[in-house]
Amino acid sequence: MNDSKMSLIGAGRDFTLACSEQPQSRLEHLGPASLSDAELLALFLGGPTGSRKMDLAHQLIAEAGSLAGLSKLAAMDFRQLPGVGQVRSQLLVAVLEMSRRMTQTTAEARVLNRPELIADYMQPTVRELEVEKFWVLCLNRKNRLKRRCEVTSGTATSSLAHPREVFRCAIRESATSIVCVHNHPSGDPAPSAADVQVTRQLRDAAKAVDIDLLDHVIVGRPSADPVGRGFYSFRESGVI
Repeated sequence: MNDSKMSLIGAGRDFTLACSEQPQSRLEHLGPASLSDAELLALFLGGPTGSRKMDLAHQLIAEAGSLAGLSKLAAMDFRQLPGVGQVRSQLLVAVLEMSRRMTQTTAEARVLNRPELIADYMQPTVRELEVEKFWVLCLNRKNRLKRRCEVTSGTATSSLAHPREVFRCAIRESATSIVCVHNHPSGDPAPSAADVQVTRQLRDAAKAVDIDLLDHVIVGRPSADPVGRGFYSFRESGVI
């Protein structure tokens, strides 16, 4: 093949890519990073990504507030939107749950013995939450995650995280040590008086059951944290 024919073929390929507005084509030639959030969602919804499918993807993201916010929606929420239906709503819920589990599994390869590592692991979970939740991270003797247990959801008071519930999870999982984590939806991780009280109760209970309480970390957002860290460690503060 002579040089002129090769140049024409190359130019034709460039022209095709430049003129193509189909997400399928860009996905194939440029990779998934080249697609917008709505285009990725439209591809997942199946079928040709025409204007109706793109409109539905944009509507779903607008309803959730962001692509990450889709994790807050249930199958019933998805089904209320025209064009989603039962099958697609179940697929959306399933893939979001897979994403959460993959995020948790990834942490099992990491040591969770420093507050910045703990906050980094929990950020994808707490980012879109509008209520406070309290978790126990059950660790093995190498400080690697064995299981994450959600203890309660609501307001951070002494009843939110009773030592009985926290250490029941730890004992069930035969944890050598634990880390307690809760979020502040406001984004400011500064502890309240109730947070301090809970932590002291957990510290004393840990000694009684001979399971190390490595830390209690409050996770917020760097943008709302006066010191810019986005988390607070009771171990660093000297309470534990």
